[in-house]
Amino acid sequence: MHKTIRSVFAATGSYIPPVQVLNEAFANHCFFDKEGVLIAQDKAKLVERFREITGIEERRYARPEQTASELGYLAARNALDSSGIDGETLDYIIVAHNFGDVVHGSNRSDMVPSLASRIKYLLQIENPECIAYDIAFGCPGWLEALIQANYYIRSGDAKRCLVIGTETLSRVVDPHDRDSMLFSDGGGAVILAAAEDSQAGILSHYTQTHAYAHSLLSMNHSYSPDRAGSKDIFMKMNGRKLYEFALSQVPIAIKAALDKAKTPLSAIKKVLIHQANEKMTDAILQRLFKLYGLDNPPADLMPMTISWLGNSSVATIPTLLDLIQKQQLEDHRLDPGDIVVIASVGAGMNINAVIYQF
Repeated sequence: MHKTIRSVFAATGSYIPPVQVLNEAFANHCFFDKEGVLIAQDKAKLVERFREITGIEERRYARPEQTASELGYLAARNALDSSGIDGETLDYIIVAHNFGDVVHGSNRSDMVPSLASRIKYLLQIENPECIAYDIAFGCPGWLEALIQANYYIRSGDAKRCLVIGTETLSRVVDPHDRDSMLFSDGGGAVILAAAEDSQAGILSHYTQTHAYAHSLLSMNHSYSPDRAGSKDIFMKMNGRKLYEFALSQVPIAIKAALDKAKTPLSAIKKVLIHQANEKMTDAILQRLFKLYGLDNPPADLMPMTISWLGNSSVATIPTLLDLIQKQQLEDHRLDPGDIVVIASVGAGMNINAVIYQF
């Protein structure tokens, strides 16, 4: 008899960097607009307005000696140690990031060898049949890596895949751009494993790339006139148009994933969305409910960490998941049988969604 194989979360892990940076730390920054004009608004009011829109009160940065590969290693180590899984039994290590290792004091990317190879070395995994590679897919990179791992498992090619998201965005942002207050550092990991005839696991997924919107997130020069002529480039985004794009496209992608899974919205216990901006994620959830002709999503449906962790790109979702699984996020838990939506949006512009049953 043919056995159904599903991909299940066998372990989760995360690493939250120790350097805590409050909003007040930006009160003395000189911010410029994209035309290089100094923003004369009172700094305290500017920072408070930022908090009202994004929900961010603080964020975490890596220590000066740490890199993205170390943050990813620590998250992976946490997943392996907390589950007792032997790293030598892993078939794949897939690492999602966008900037590689960026040393403190620089904004230059270092991606050779791959971060996955570096992390495998740090984990002291000797098995050469454990394949290690990276994926760059914007903020949805970790979720897309999870989708790839699911295919390996469903095909019978793998039994265990370690999927990591890690980033040090604090080192690639323009300190003279208000958007720099959004971003943070962190690492998160999940071990995806094969399970026969299981009710739990990935039920469906859906991904899109909207190339017409590719320039909403890009790399460009500093806004500061004092840095004119510098060859350094920094992460830049068109916040308003990105907000509009996410609001119009992400709910549709989530509904497509739910339809593929033949799962009604009413069956969803939690919605785990990339922690990009509190106002934006709230609006996405509202728009999703409107697609179903519903109002007022339950208050506990969408757990958030952005208020104290900021936006760490590919690390936000696996970190959020790990905190819930280890009962470290107040008022949120996941029990066997619960079905969740996991979704992300980011550079590309890429969108993806996974429906998962615990």
